[in-house]
Amino acid sequence: MKTELALYQALISINVPEQKANAVIDALETDMFSRLATKADIAVLRTDLLAELKTDISQIEVKLTIRMGLMLSAMTGVMLAAIKLML
Repeated sequence: MKTELALYQALISINVPEQKANAVIDALETDMFSRLATKADIAVLRTDLLAELKTDISQIEVKLTIRMGLMLSAMTGVMLAAIKLML
């Protein structure tokens, strides 16, 4: 509200007609309410992003566990084959 009043007074002080000053303030107010995010919007976005991040991390953990298991199995096979060849 302070900003709108200050803008109105500034426009009037430079001899902008009252109707045009009101039109500028209405357009600014419409843009501010339709384009700017509120604290609630940001909180919802943060919650959604955190949930998505946790899901992604869980999927990566599963993939890494499987890869580590496969690598351990392969290494065990290579070691057993090397031991068998040495004996």
